[in-house]
Amino acid sequence: MSDRKNIFVLGLDEANLPTLRAVPDVEDYAFHPLLTIEELQHGEVSVADLFEKAQKVLDGFDGSIDAIVGYWDFPVSTLVPMLGERYGTRSTGLESVVKCEHKYWSRLEQQKVADEHPRFGRVDLETDDPRPPEGVNFPMWLKPALSYSSELAFGVKDQQEFREAVDEIRKGVARVGRPFEYILDRLDLPEEMAGVGGQVCLAEEALSGIQVAVEGYVHNGEVTVYGVLDSINYPDSSSFLRHQYPSALPEPVVRRLHDVSERVMRQIGMEAATFSIEYFYDPQADAINLLEINPRHSQSHAELFEYVDGVPNHHCMISLALGKDPALPHRAGPYKVAAKWYYRWFADGAARQVPTPEDIERIEREIPGVRVDVVPEEGQRLSDTPQQDSYSYELAHIFTGGDSEEELREKYDRCVAALNLVFDETTPGGRDQKNV
Repeated sequence: MSDRKNIFVLGLDEANLPTLRAVPDVEDYAFHPLLTIEELQHGEVSVADLFEKAQKVLDGFDGSIDAIVGYWDFPVSTLVPMLGERYGTRSTGLESVVKCEHKYWSRLEQQKVADEHPRFGRVDLETDDPRPPEGVNFPMWLKPALSYSSELAFGVKDQQEFREAVDEIRKGVARVGRPFEYILDRLDLPEEMAGVGGQVCLAEEALSGIQVAVEGYVHNGEVTVYGVLDSINYPDSSSFLRHQYPSALPEPVVRRLHDVSERVMRQIGMEAATFSIEYFYDPQADAINLLEINPRHSQSHAELFEYVDGVPNHHCMISLALGKDPALPHRAGPYKVAAKWYYRWFADGAARQVPTPEDIERIEREIPGVRVDVVPEEGQRLSDTPQQDSYSYELAHIFTGGDSEEELREKYDRCVAALNLVFDETTPGGRDQKNV
């Protein structure tokens, strides 16, 4: 039997395999898939069923179970500590994960140690005439206590839009909210969370400015921030155009982001785990506002850390799970800056022409410092692709590394042209935004 460490990865996917295999000491690790993305994210999930399925796989494994990890949101984030407790693998406690993922509970925890968050409140989904919470002003965002990839998150600017968003959330909240209640039932909830449950809706005043992501980990009680990234939206849209690393924000602002992140994560009580916190920075008001906390690092950023620092951020997750030093090298990669671009379509359509794996290999060969993942399959309707936001469809994720922002943009434009994606039945006017 090999003496390599057996690492079980919940939702192990093809797109992340190259970066998982790029971590230091990878020759000492054997990665094993544990449940598929389809099982974990499609339809209404049952955490109890998934837990049982995972146990069958692990109980049937002939070897040591050295680590159980995951880089996706609920239910993966909650299964990691539940399985960790069952099999004696290292992870943070379940309560600390839920304090991040339950958006209302998370806000209650944040306000105990920080003022850098928007005004917020709960919305009653049961009433016939739903109203915004007292003290929360339009424009605002409505979102379920738990959601995937901005699913069922709506920006509203008046009472009419508020009502329409509440109706949409009512229809869809159970898909994630019901399974989340199974998790809440396992915890000894504080008085402020009594009776709140998982199928609740949160209203938050809309934030503006530059979107920023802060990545870090907690190891032996110490909170470490290892990277700050800028998130840039499409013009006049709430949909991401790209994540760019490192952030171009001034150093004093970056230091403040470090400080708020450290205070909040200490309050949440994580240990032996990675996190990713999203913020808005308003340069005119010089104000920082915390948007949300993810109790896992962002797999979206793995290539960016590899391009700039020389090691993908998966290294921190794996090291923490094995009790090793999770520190990342600093600026040891081949490029000064890197970006993950979201090539999007702002209308529905059917994919008629999709590049083959050979096409993608050729593009990656011809344009150095580029990696491409295409989302739709040939013939697939965009509205049938899972995990989309409320306003657009992702066509491809394009990773670029370069020595300047101009070089990143030029490589992205070349990739978009080379992919030559073609759609049928698209709405007139929808295509002209594709190359923004």
